[in-house]
Amino acid sequence: MVTTTPTLTIRSLRTTAVHVPMKRALGTSARRMDIAPLVLIDLDTEEGVTGRAYVFCYLPAATIAVESILRDASARVKGDRVAPVDINAKLGRHFRLLGVRGVVTMALAGLDGACWDALAVAAGVPLVSLLGGIIRPVRAYNSNGLSLNAGSGIRDPGSTSTDPGSMSALADEAEQLLNEGGFTAIKLRLGYPTLDEDLAAAHAVRSRVPAGTTIMSDYNQALTVAEALQRGRAIDQAGLAWIEEPIRHDDYGGAAALARELATPIQIGENFDGPHAMADALAAEACDYAMPDFARIGGVSGWMEAAALAQAAGMAMSSHLYPEFSAHLLAATPTCHWLEYVDWAVPILKQPIEIRDGHAVIPHRSGAGIEWNEEAVTRYRV
Repeated sequence: MVTTTPTLTIRSLRTTAVHVPMKRALGTSARRMDIAPLVLIDLDTEEGVTGRAYVFCYLPAATIAVESILRDASARVKGDRVAPVDINAKLGRHFRLLGVRGVVTMALAGLDGACWDALAVAAGVPLVSLLGGIIRPVRAYNSNGLSLNAGSGIRDPGSTSTDPGSMSALADEAEQLLNEGGFTAIKLRLGYPTLDEDLAAAHAVRSRVPAGTTIMSDYNQALTVAEALQRGRAIDQAGLAWIEEPIRHDDYGGAAALARELATPIQIGENFDGPHAMADALAAEACDYAMPDFARIGGVSGWMEAAALAQAAGMAMSSHLYPEFSAHLLAATPTCHWLEYVDWAVPILKQPIEIRDGHAVIPHRSGAGIEWNEEAVTRYRV
């Protein structure tokens, strides 16, 4: 653990929008994605240290908004000391009338992450060490597939997702995902038009993978509370590790009812818009597990607040996306549960995070260990 924080001064903030092709298109109940729209952030300091982070923007058009917010923020903090708490307070006042939520939260979280990265680089230690944690492997699951339309793209008119070919393709992909890094856990997207199709998908995957494989499920807010109760009671027999976001993400009362009624744990949190949202969810007993998103929770600073809330509540806490930062953050989280691994940023990283025996391996490099593959950045730049 580092006891002294280096003194750095912000010289400039550079952003680069890239559209990175996904190795596997991701089909959810909400939409299908085949590119990862990212905004890359370089925070340059007068001392010659650069801090790096990126923001996953979901929609390609959102990269414009994130870059615009960061340009405005950059003008406000140029010449300031790299002190995340102070910078967040200053920018919170600046954006107060617009509201520090949604895309503003995400953009400022990227700046916060770059600040923390710069501080760790200047200290010559991995980010986890700066945060008081220790370098250790973090248990991970492969979330790079098992989409609703795996293996067949958009369904042909008149076909059903329970066609043997479709279910066989889903099972094939489950085997592939397990073999990509010695994983013992994978995530299955659900939210098919019918309960029978959800059950068929879960059965196809379960019947193919080794005994003891952990299978998470994610509905991406596809159901009403009544539908979630009906499907959840049937899914309780499928042996899934959790049911993620079955209903609207901020319906904490409905989620609490599901957590009470269903045997399978309810997982929410990727849409917590700052630590206060997580506090509200915990107060409502809206989940069995929580999984904040690095950007939506407020970067490193917001994550550490959320980790303290989870510790006080005895709540197991997982991550959503951003495996490069999430590995460090989870290793510093007392109630660390699972890391969600996606490879969407791999093509633009010089040294992607390693997955070994189903665990994310935190690099011994200083900071979060992020450097850009400049050739790939040029290729995918918008």
